[in-house]
Amino acid sequence: MKARLVFIGGFLLSMMILSAQNGQVDYLRKVLGNLEKIESATYFVIEQAWEPGDTTALVNRKTFCIEYDHPGDTTIGAMFVNFDGVDTTKAVFGYDGTIRAIAYHDIKKLEIDDFTTKPLPFRPLSSPFFNYTRNIIKYALETPDNITVVVEDDVTDWHIRIVINENEQVEFFGKACHLPVNPYCWDPTSIYELWVSKANNLPYKVRREMSTNISMKECLDAQLNSVSKEKFDLLSFFPKDYKIMKYGERKNVQYASKLLSKKAPDWTLKDAAGKVVSLSDIKSKALLIQFTGIGCGPCRASIPFLNKLRTEFSIDDLGLVAIETWKREGYALQNYINRCGIKYMLLGGTDEISKEYQTGGSVPVFFLLDEKRIVRNVFDGYGEKVTDKEILNAINLLSLSSE
Repeated sequence: MKARLVFIGGFLLSMMILSAQNGQVDYLRKVLGNLEKIESATYFVIEQAWEPGDTTALVNRKTFCIEYDHPGDTTIGAMFVNFDGVDTTKAVFGYDGTIRAIAYHDIKKLEIDDFTTKPLPFRPLSSPFFNYTRNIIKYALETPDNITVVVEDDVTDWHIRIVINENEQVEFFGKACHLPVNPYCWDPTSIYELWVSKANNLPYKVRREMSTNISMKECLDAQLNSVSKEKFDLLSFFPKDYKIMKYGERKNVQYASKLLSKKAPDWTLKDAAGKVVSLSDIKSKALLIQFTGIGCGPCRASIPFLNKLRTEFSIDDLGLVAIETWKREGYALQNYINRCGIKYMLLGGTDEISKEYQTGGSVPVFFLLDEKRIVRNVFDGYGEKVTDKEILNAINLLSLSSE
């Protein structure tokens, strides 16, 4: 029979209730203590992410991580490097307490972010596994926030579920961070679940749930305190011949767009039902293509505007296509169409089309094409009303010039 413990409210109430329940607070403190003994770790991570209501994995990838505790960094509290899960010599991302580095191996460039281009009160980094779970447990024990915690005995594991009932979403960028109000978030409730092995009293899996997306990480083959951080040099993990660029530079160069005034690259893709659609199949006078991603807040916020365009312009005058570039399967596309009431064509994209249109994987990006499929405008990102007006004006000017 499972042992089940529930406590509600802030720190003091939690302590009173937990202390009366077989000393489970002492166990959580023990787990926290074990995590705080980890000075370094190497491990594989299986990551999955999906949208609420859709069990199709948005991301299903394997990475290899080298993680170091770094108390001197008061933001994240860790240094780490992530590698390709198959080629563990191929570093893809890293952070040293001062900068983060992102490798673009296809173009042999290394993007460096020193967090000054877009300053925030926190550093939006996906923390390494043990740093991440340590801060979640510490938060559960010490926070004055309005939370509900359920601890269940799952025979070989302890399952911990934390529901945060605050007016803002809570993310763990190192320590817990209350995020600014998000206009794309319709429910600020944050839920975190951890699975702690009884064999070593350490977490091995964590699940994060928000109204916009859900993600899960599982740690495999962990080796603890086996590597030294004394000579940690972040840039040494990346090829020496890669060109260094500042954060944001790659995107700015792309959207100075080399495609403007040129013919749009052709494509052949599939819709939610598996029907093949090509750019050449669309015969409208103008065509608006949106590169989008299921789970992207601004992309979802743009749907009412795009639906409005679909009703205000005939199909002969304006074609409208959204291309999902985050690699969702057909039934996930259909689920998104149904739940969001999409009235225009949604196709599944590929890495190749993102590369040809120079989006770099960023979404949303809009391309406005004329009747000869020449790219006349590129709109990067989406801001309600502002982007609406920019796109509508460009469509109207294009219509006038083509008459």
